[in-house]
Amino acid sequence: RLKETNNQLIQAEKMASLGQLAAGVAHEINNPVGFINSNLDTLKAYVNDLLELLSLYQELEKNPDDTSLLDKINSARKRLDIDFILDDVQHLIQESMQGVHHVKQIVSDLKGFSHPEEKEWQEVDLNEVINSTLNIVNNELKYKAEIHKSYGELPPVTCIAPQINQVLLNLLVNAGHAIDDRGAITIETGVNSSGKNVFVRIRDTGHGMDDATLKKVFDPFFTTKAVGQGTGLGLSVSYGI
Repeated sequence: RLKETNNQLIQAEKMASLGQLAAGVAHEINNPVGFINSNLDTLKAYVNDLLELLSLYQELEKNPDDTSLLDKINSARKRLDIDFILDDVQHLIQESMQGVHHVKQIVSDLKGFSHPEEKEWQEVDLNEVINSTLNIVNNELKYKAEIHKSYGELPPVTCIAPQINQVLLNLLVNAGHAIDDRGAITIETGVNSSGKNVFVRIRDTGHGMDDATLKKVFDPFFTTKAVGQGTGLGLSVSYGI
């Protein structure tokens, strides 16, 4: 029962973290969806123009000797600026596909993070796990801090990936909250001198902690954040993981 309660607590903290980030995640998804929608409106207009020109070509196919139709086609090509349309269509499709990929990536990262606690040990690329977490927390941090990555070349790490995601998320959100105006967060990974262990260091330019806070930082329900900003479980759960 204690183990089950602990798992429920970890999941509750995870969902609380996501709840606080929900507006930012929605914004991250809304941006690419917005320009995909805009691109589709433009593509719709382009398709109508191309269909108009195609209709004239079909008429010319039926009446190949009708010079007036040729004049109409040439006039339509200039009026509709077909050469520009053909070039721009490629850019619009490429942009839209990038937007769809971005949304798909965010949804995939969210799905992996919010899944009820898994106990499946697997080999992962820790640098990719960090990038996945950054995708989720991006909107929370991008207005507060520059993210500096200093990734080393890492061997596959055997871990429970969703748990590592949660630890990273808590550290990154706390780093963002610790920065009052605008600062920097540096994420460094590497292999220690013995070659047996990998490390992740997260450093921020925030105001830091006094000794009294530092002693309590891993205590359950202890928080220095305003009501509604933190549950006081983030670092406690991270320490347990």
